[in-house]
Amino acid sequence: MIDDKLRAAYGEATGAAGDSATVTRLPGGAGNRTYWRVSKQGDASVVVMELPAEPARSEEASKPEPARELPFLNVRRYLARLGMRVPALLVDRSQAGYLVLEDLGDVTFGKALQGSADWGAMYGKAIDVIAGVRARAEQAPDAGCVAFGRAFDFDLYQWEFEHFIEYGLLGRGARPGEAELAELRRAFTAVSRELYAAPRGFTHRDYQSSNIMVLPTGEQVVIDFQDALLGPRQYDLVALLRDSYVELERPMVEEMLRRYLRAFAEAGGGRLPEAEFIGFFDLLTVQRKLKDAGRFVFIDRVKKNPSFLVHIPPSLRYVKGALARRPELAAAREILARHVPELR
Repeated sequence: MIDDKLRAAYGEATGAAGDSATVTRLPGGAGNRTYWRVSKQGDASVVVMELPAEPARSEEASKPEPARELPFLNVRRYLARLGMRVPALLVDRSQAGYLVLEDLGDVTFGKALQGSADWGAMYGKAIDVIAGVRARAEQAPDAGCVAFGRAFDFDLYQWEFEHFIEYGLLGRGARPGEAELAELRRAFTAVSRELYAAPRGFTHRDYQSSNIMVLPTGEQVVIDFQDALLGPRQYDLVALLRDSYVELERPMVEEMLRRYLRAFAEAGGGRLPEAEFIGFFDLLTVQRKLKDAGRFVFIDRVKKNPSFLVHIPPSLRYVKGALARRPELAAAREILARHVPELR
């Protein structure tokens, strides 16, 4: 967007003259949206989200759904109704290719952790939020929310495993034999079936340190929810507690999983068996973090953005630990250890 349009958007959102406003492009992640901060000394600043050419299309693989409302707006409204703090919408010009949003600052959850002496309190707050939202979503599903029209199904899990094989394994120079690839695919198919058989409900999909903003008051605001879909209860927990950008020790992970179970039950979601819940978390960790490792290579090779490559080793460390706790995957673990240095 040219600066004049961004300043006009600022004026529309704030009522203040935008001709002298400062325009700054904000750092982007792996997505295809562009963000601009438009600010004026003495007045509030806003963020303009510039939409891509196909704004209704999910940036992650999923089966096509009918184009209805812009997913960001659709999911945002549902989350706000469930009590999740999301960015305020100041101006909707999605038909013109942009939205004007509340400026949440530059402090992500990950950055806030660096200056915090109490990680447990920060994670506890994030866990309580996602547990409550999940429980309420299970009690009040909404067919009008786009997330309820798409899901982590068997095909999607399988696609993500193949994405890892293509980019995270072969794309990094590994050359497993045909028998090894066949065994990996057999194991991955079994995992996909087990994951697909689990109960599914509203899932943010990327509930992680880079997608939670922390305000000066300590309030946490959730962003990047437009790819939400139906998935297992543990999915958002894997995203947060097995985050590729912030590593946590296993004892804290298990403490937060137990906290989730308590908060989920208190919010009316019912009581879930702890050992089974944590075991499934480990199985889902294998799938999600292999996918992430492959995705980071894809972003480098296809999108020409190498900045995510440094997050491959922590992603694979999570896989290594989770594989060790899932004895039925011993054969796959041995094959991966032969061809992936981080898994040896």
